[in-house]
Amino acid sequence: MKLRHLYLLLCVPGLLLPYAQLLPWLNEHGPDLPRLVAELFSTRIGAFFGMDVLVSALVLLVFIASEGRRLAMRRPWVAVVATLLVGVSLGLPLFLYQRQAKLDAGRP
Repeated sequence: MKLRHLYLLLCVPGLLLPYAQLLPWLNEHGPDLPRLVAELFSTRIGAFFGMDVLVSALVLLVFIASEGRRLAMRRPWVAVVATLLVGVSLGLPLFLYQRQAKLDAGRP
């Protein structure tokens, strides 16, 4: 299996696992952003994970911008949208797939 295919495969749990938690919560509470944030940061361990993911997402967005420009990648914005709509769990493997596909295309 090529590395880019592994990255693409990792997009599946990166999408399904977070949404398996979010969709039932949305079904119960609706799109209540203040409540979502309050519940996320209601405990120190929740805040730990929340802050970790926020910082990781910011770092990923910087990485996408810089690598996307450096490699003249097409459509790096897709990984940005995936990060904003799902999170790092989808945005990172998706961008790594795009990046590896670009790198593989440049090899003889």
